[in-house]
Amino acid sequence: MRGAMEDIRVLDLTRVLAGPWCTQMFADMGADVVKIEHPKRGDDTRHWGPPYVQDELGEQFEDSTYYASTNRNKKSVAIDIATQEGAELVRKLAVNSDVFIENFKVGDLARYGLDYETIRKINPRIVYCSITGYGQSGPYASRPGYDFVFQAEAGLMSITGERDDLPGGGPQKVGVAIADLTTGLYASTAILAAINARHTTGVGQYIDMALLDCMTALSSNQGLFQLVNDIEPVRWGNAHPALVPYQVLKTQDASIVVAVGNDSQWAKFCNAIERDDLLNNPVYKRAAGRITNREALLAAVEETVAGKTTAHWLEALTQADVPHGRINNYRQTFEHPQVVHREMVVSVKSEESGAMVKNIANPIKFSDTPVRHHTAAPSLGRHTHGVLGELLGLSDAELEQLGSRGVIGTANARKDAEITAGK
Repeated sequence: MRGAMEDIRVLDLTRVLAGPWCTQMFADMGADVVKIEHPKRGDDTRHWGPPYVQDELGEQFEDSTYYASTNRNKKSVAIDIATQEGAELVRKLAVNSDVFIENFKVGDLARYGLDYETIRKINPRIVYCSITGYGQSGPYASRPGYDFVFQAEAGLMSITGERDDLPGGGPQKVGVAIADLTTGLYASTAILAAINARHTTGVGQYIDMALLDCMTALSSNQGLFQLVNDIEPVRWGNAHPALVPYQVLKTQDASIVVAVGNDSQWAKFCNAIERDDLLNNPVYKRAAGRITNREALLAAVEETVAGKTTAHWLEALTQADVPHGRINNYRQTFEHPQVVHREMVVSVKSEESGAMVKNIANPIKFSDTPVRHHTAAPSLGRHTHGVLGELLGLSDAELEQLGSRGVIGTANARKDAEITAGK
């Protein structure tokens, strides 16, 4: 079956996470994603190991699991864009591409003639997306930055973590690179919208994506609370400022999450934990009363829940139809019956060994144009000769000449460089 983006070619000059996360979404949807990498270094995250990728036979690859998590289904083309010939090759590839996406520092690609103004002259239909930390303009535009920085600067860490008055209190970052991932998702939405607009206008456009912007937008209700009321939201740890109980509760042998979101669920929860006294107490009948009397209410609930096992409460709360869950580690997540049913773990084929490599599936479920999980993240330069030969018509002799001068690389480019360096 055709992919939803099968007629789209993406020229991907991004590294690390935000950009590659966006382009992997497109690759999963069937787009032809050509990832341009430095012939020797490649994507920065290739080296962010251990851990490194292993196939089903236990063979370890050279690339990290970080890199593998975000570069599935792509073609790796190794070109040194700092050379005139290399930059010209990318421009030629851009002529027949629909999307050009990059995450270089502001102004860097203009030095090589790969900026938007240059590219749109040779392909007015191109949708060109730049991803940077702070955007293309403003007093911070030239600054570098990683995900951690933007979680801090955009306020997320001010509302993440335990309360200051409790043990372990203080600001915390999210356990995944949420600024990068969010920006990648926003970028994919923006690019698809620009492609749709092109159907009407016949021309592409420039998209300026900033991690700080995306994290500021992600503040959602918490940010608007501050804007409207001029009151700073605070950290609540695993609790909720407006719902009680909505938090982690210790059981006899572990902990569970309970999320009572309305008065009806509160009644069901009281029945599940067999506390008619709490159910019949008019003080707790409405959400406002439970919030106002949070400490006394939670003391009673925590005492009751601590008296029985996790297994008991999971069954009781399931029967009562109360939102709840076990706090899983990732092994338990991937063994979760619903996660298994939804096929969120897939195996993709390594083009190098032919063996299968585990991946986390794309969560989008199309009815007519299903996402694909065909090939594992490619080795550096794996598709250089094939892509340049097919799309640009370069002969084997021309490709060999470019390779001998270091303009392009092959699948063995990094290994050859290490041998030359005496590693």
